Amino acid sequence: MKSTVQVVEVGPRDGLQNEREVIDTPAKIALINRVIDAGARRIEVASFVNPRRVPQMADGDAVIAALPDRKDVSYIGLCLNLRGVERAIASRDGGARGVDEAGCVLVASDTFGIRNQGQTIVEGIAANRDMLAAAKRAGLVPQVTISAAFGCPFEGDVPAQRIVDLAKAMAEAGAVEIALADTIGVGVPAQVSDLFGAVAAAVPGIRLRAHFHDTRGTGIANAWAAYNAGVHVLDASVGGIGGCPFAPKATGNIATEDLLYMLDNSGVSTGVDLSAMIGVNRWFAGILGRELPSRVARAAA
Repeated sequence: MKSTVQVVEVGPRDGLQNEREVIDTPAKIALINRVIDAGARRIEVASFVNPRRVPQMADGDAVIAALPDRKDVSYIGLCLNLRGVERAIASRDGGARGVDEAGCVLVASDTFGIRNQGQTIVEGIAANRDMLAAAKRAGLVPQVTISAAFGCPFEGDVPAQRIVDLAKAMAEAGAVEIALADTIGVGVPAQVSDLFGAVAAAVPGIRLRAHFHDTRGTGIANAWAAYNAGVHVLDASVGGIGGCPFAPKATGNIATEDLLYMLDNSGVSTGVDLSAMIGVNRWFAGILGRELPSRVARAAA
């Protein structure tokens, strides 16, 4: 019997947030529909952030209002503060479909946290306690990503014990899922195995998720290391697009197609169709006006 991995498609949010040209709302909705047709069942669709800081997400409310009402799909809205969670809750007002999950964020270094969210680590812990509690009260899935978990663009190495302690704090605050994000793509497989092993031991019963960027070419190897460490929820972005506006030189996420190719050929089931995702890549490359980074899609050309 095949083992399984849930692939969380983050292209419509994390994939697009760093694009120079603003992608219009109909194209974003078309992208979401196409990845659903390919088999994606958890999708990060928008972020509730200040549009002046992240112009690509300025139409987040409009995107969410136009989401297909699929009972078999869970939509994630990124929330950087309590106001973001309140907007996520409001997206469901009046019986609207809205988002299903509040994707909260806790940054693992003071310098990056201040630049990204205007918060130190201590302030971020307090804020996320309130955010997770509000999401849970409103019936949203309360989950959190610990970003810069494998290294900070400004401070360098991040101690593993700090990540363990942050994970414990978030578990105690009510997070039902904790993601460790390699926001700048500095992690290597040995580090991934060790860190996820330590976090899993510290927060038993909490679902863990992995989010890797491929800045230094280690993203797919890191995803395999996370899987072998017992992590069966992995983020990826169609075509490998993405990046962080507040992390210098951070490149895209691991490509969904590359992840699917590795998992499919390793006997791991995802429920997402590789050929269909390559088709989404081809279509969206036309929208962006350039070839996308995915190695597998290029090899299939």
